[in-house]
Amino acid sequence: MLFQSPTPTRFDLNFSFFGIPVRVHPLFWVIAVLFGSSSGGIVQLVTWVVVVFVSILIHELGHALAMRRYGISSNIILHFSGGLTVPESMRWGSGLASVALTPNQEIFISLAGPFSGFLLAAFAIMGTLVVGGSVTMGTLLLVLPVPVNVVLPFGVAVLNSFVLNLLWVNIFWGIFNLVPVYPLDGGHVTRYVLLKADPLNGVRKSLWVSVIAGISFALIGFFLLGSTYMAILFAFLAFQSYQALQSSVGGY
Repeated sequence: MLFQSPTPTRFDLNFSFFGIPVRVHPLFWVIAVLFGSSSGGIVQLVTWVVVVFVSILIHELGHALAMRRYGISSNIILHFSGGLTVPESMRWGSGLASVALTPNQEIFISLAGPFSGFLLAAFAIMGTLVVGGSVTMGTLLLVLPVPVNVVLPFGVAVLNSFVLNLLWVNIFWGIFNLVPVYPLDGGHVTRYVLLKADPLNGVRKSLWVSVIAGISFALIGFFLLGSTYMAILFAFLAFQSYQALQSSVGGY
């Protein structure tokens, strides 16, 4: 299923980042290339793939560092549908313990990913302005801030493209990651907010929110943004949440 950890392969790229194991599945590169196939040239395509790699890695690093704050070790997997931070254990003092996180801690971990991306975008904007460049922002659907143009004083088009893509991925993708659809970060946040208000039925209510929001954003993607991919993705996630509702028992 979507967003699940893929089986390791001998073609995986493995390394450590801030002491956190990272595994990159080969399909990650394939999907990144497909998304950037309309970039207009090999240099632009490579720039796009680097931006996607760095952005998703920083996003997942945010989750991993937030987990570390609460004594949880984790590993990061970049795969065909993005990234995943997998908790390994929870450490308290010198031993191991199976102590559940509070809803507020779960919310913090969920928000740490997209807000790490927003922070990266903020640094990119500040860096551009400091060196004498400019960043032009616009809006999508009248409310969503999106980067329109970046001009650096060095006269190198690929650098302008790199920063523009970096801003686009971390701002636009970050915002949509906060949509209350499970298993996106916004879906996790909604789940734990509702669990705080209603411990018995909070998860079930969050799944209904996920179904409704998923269908809504599928329609927005198809009719307002002209994105078939976005429509299919959110429709699929809404269907997954509906299946979870159908198989739920009792308070779940």
